[in-house]
Amino acid sequence: MSNQVEIANKAFLLLTLVANAVIVIAVVISVFALFVAPVRRLRDSMIAAIGPEARRLAFAVAATCTLGSLYYSEFAHFVPCRLCWYQRICMYPLVVILGVGAWKRAPFTRLTALPFIVCGLGVSTWHFLVERFPTIEGTSCGTEIKCSVPWFTEMGFVTLAFMCLSGMALIATLLLVDRAHERSTSEEIA
Repeated sequence: MSNQVEIANKAFLLLTLVANAVIVIAVVISVFALFVAPVRRLRDSMIAAIGPEARRLAFAVAATCTLGSLYYSEFAHFVPCRLCWYQRICMYPLVVILGVGAWKRAPFTRLTALPFIVCGLGVSTWHFLVERFPTIEGTSCGTEIKCSVPWFTEMGFVTLAFMCLSGMALIATLLLVDRAHERSTSEEIA
């Protein structure tokens, strides 16, 4: 593996770890906000701070995932497996949907993105499981790239499938923040 690819792996590893930290923090705060008033205030202030930019951030995540995917296939020459192609089919349209949604503040952005996110989360989760447990993939008579063999593994678990799963989960989290912000601002107006 070239030095350039190893640098890209480390950069995308860092982004993946940051994405997962943000997701875990958001989930923990959301759960504790149900029971603890100070945490509820913290959650509300975070929604107020991040909410106005949530769509733009979701677009940035989708664009970064797409550019990373294209880097690995076009410059690092990693041939995508069948499940990688399905993940791309789910991620690539999100760049356009979220970009237009962020730029125009389109009202149905979340609803339009939802099927791609749900399918992307499902395919990415399945792909990650196939990499962890190759026997669930089954056998193939074809010569295509096997989905159970990752191109690389960082820290013992971060693969391209895990990176896509993390990106999809962060996009979903940001769109939930966008929804909560929209609701809180509409309640203030009413």
